[in-house]
Amino acid sequence: MSHQQDMIEGAPLIKPSSTDHPLYESIVEACRTVFDPEIPVNIFDLGLIYTIDISSENDVEILMTLTAPGCPVAGEMPLWVADAVEPVPGVKSVNVGMTFDPPWGMDMMSDEARLELGFM
Repeated sequence: MSHQQDMIEGAPLIKPSSTDHPLYESIVEACRTVFDPEIPVNIFDLGLIYTIDISSENDVEILMTLTAPGCPVAGEMPLWVADAVEPVPGVKSVNVGMTFDPPWGMDMMSDEARLELGFM
């Protein structure tokens, strides 16, 4: 009984992505073409893409965040991501959602992004 409770308490705040889906890598590559206007690193390596959820019908749900809630392009970023992912062969539809829970932090950046920005 307590074991199951631990599993629920230990559930990640960020829903896992469909990493085993055949379209996953192509969608990640598409996300890598979108850059944060204030930082010269793509949004995937920055850690702004929280979840890429791909249904069996190839409908794509992306949950993303921003480096800061007051980001000047907050309203545009999801559209940029949708525009980048929609043309990926096999993708049926794209829906990009925005969240600030959990808030983005430097620790979500890839090592490449940290190197690029001189944090390593």
